[in-house]
Amino acid sequence: MNVMSPPPRKLGRIHVPAVTLAHGGGGKAMKDLIDDVFVSAFACAEPQALEDQARFELAALAAHGDRLAFTTDSFVVDPLFFPGGDIGKLAVFGTVNDLAVGGAKPLYLSCAVVIEEGFKIDELRRVAQSMAAAARRAGVAIVTGDTKVVQRGSCDKLFITTTGVGVIPAGVEVAIGSIRPGDGIL
Repeated sequence: MNVMSPPPRKLGRIHVPAVTLAHGGGGKAMKDLIDDVFVSAFACAEPQALEDQARFELAALAAHGDRLAFTTDSFVVDPLFFPGGDIGKLAVFGTVNDLAVGGAKPLYLSCAVVIEEGFKIDELRRVAQSMAAAARRAGVAIVTGDTKVVQRGSCDKLFITTTGVGVIPAGVEVAIGSIRPGDGIL
């Protein structure tokens, strides 16, 4: 039997300059925001799927090591853009670093954003593109996420939470408890 895959899903576009509460309502406006800002920046391999989780073959993970590493961190900085980076770059590299310092090879990230109503779409695109560039540089893929929009004044522009998954190779034992006097720290 020959099974045909579904046709690629047409990505939505944003046609307003700022985020509205409708972008958090779960309907077409939210789909368009996610498609236009995040799916296009993160270059999802299969954007037609866009389910509420990412799935991985265990054998593919096991090829990198014998233990899973998992971390999460939230980023709530002001200003969002600063010399040398921005909240998006900080979110990706911060989470990748949390995995790497434990000896893990970082592989995948999730990205959850809380966006304040009125936040400029162009600034949101800039953050998403920065995250995508940082992920490419770090050799990880942003594979799933969540988007919430809150009323003006309920958060300070944009909050990002990233969760990272990595694999620790067999024989690698990096932990705070292993530090001894005389060890070099980078």
